[in-house]
Amino acid sequence: MVHLDYRDARPIYAQIVDGYREQIASTVLQPGEKLPSVRELASELAINPNTIQRAYRQLEAEGWIATVAGKGCFVCGGEKLQEQEKGRLLLEFDETTAALLALGVTRGELVWRIEKGDKGNA
Repeated sequence: MVHLDYRDARPIYAQIVDGYREQIASTVLQPGEKLPSVRELASELAINPNTIQRAYRQLEAEGWIATVAGKGCFVCGGEKLQEQEKGRLLLEFDETTAALLALGVTRGELVWRIEKGDKGNA
């Protein structure tokens, strides 16, 4: 299930999209696996079903899931999507790194944080 953080600045639907992207890219959710229905997930997360529908539509538009009429939504997955997610995250990393360098964070501090993250302590 997707975890929501109500203190996060991102909209709820974006958190759902990011959560499913991460789970699919890391193969927590396998290709062909059925996702909860819009109503089920809305009930579990106690949010409006329209929010879930918006997230599912975006995931489908990006190729992460497919909707089968009368059956539900299913994970598409595959190496292509993993590479796509890796590219998206590396671009986000590059943008964040550039912003941190502009704020005066040193390269050494960035390297230290990356190495710290490699050890699971981030």
